Amino acid sequence: MIRYSLQCDKGHRFDSWFPSADGFEALSRAGQLDCAICGSTVVSKSLMAPSVTPARDKVATPTDPERPLSTPQNETEQALAKMRREIEKNSDYVGMNFATEARAIHSGDSPTRAIHGEAKLEEAREMLEEGIPVMPLPFLNTRKAN
Repeated sequence: MIRYSLQCDKGHRFDSWFPSADGFEALSRAGQLDCAICGSTVVSKSLMAPSVTPARDKVATPTDPERPLSTPQNETEQALAKMRREIEKNSDYVGMNFATEARAIHSGDSPTRAIHGEAKLEEAREMLEEGIPVMPLPFLNTRKAN
């Protein structure tokens, strides 16, 4: 995974994770990147500082009172946390069966309902080509797989 600092044509800056540099380029060419703040589809990489890992005793932990990892630190993180709560409250998590379940709902073989889960980039592309409305979520899954 690689994290890029991105910027839209309106000047909004945000970060996003991609499976690889090629993954970013493929989404960019397909016009599937949009601003996390305003929705603009004119998005490019912005200048990034190198990621330097602090010494082990300086890393924030969930018990670190200065910056708990689970506490949103700014308005954007608060909005994403609220979005996540709403999605998890109002949809069914189907895990790695997302593509199969989305196709079944789209074809009428499963009851219509909101779902969220995980899909490979190629699966998402195929679903979009089939006319199945899907979109990436701007956060990582917290559920443990195994």
